[in-house]
Amino acid sequence: MPKEFTYKGFTVEELRQMSMDDFIHLLPSRQRRSLLRGLPNEQRILIEKLREAKRELEGGKKPVVKTHCRDIVILPEMIGMTILVHNGKEFTPVEITPQKIGHYLGEYAITNKKVVHGTPGIGASKSSMYVPLK
Repeated sequence: MPKEFTYKGFTVEELRQMSMDDFIHLLPSRQRRSLLRGLPNEQRILIEKLREAKRELEGGKKPVVKTHCRDIVILPEMIGMTILVHNGKEFTPVEITPQKIGHYLGEYAITNKKVVHGTPGIGASKSSMYVPLK
């Protein structure tokens, strides 16, 4: 039997029933300070869209929520949702699991890729002149 996930001793259901003020005091200091300052408009709009999508999910539809808001802290009410987060070029799907509570949404949509260099072109350097041709 797999062990049930807890966040600082609280189960997911307890976290969902907890008031926002009580939950904020469980978070690490950076996230706690960010939420205590209040939510900017774009984050407030995203949370409203997520609540609306949650209602659609219970109705049987599979809603898609796209966002550019990478700096929002993942809250317990977001668990189970799939959010498309913009990484600068495209939207990356992020499945919200209980283990991601307290992290920022942007941490799961990486903005850079590994650089893969090709073969050097004509006139690149003297040393590239001796690259065998295929």
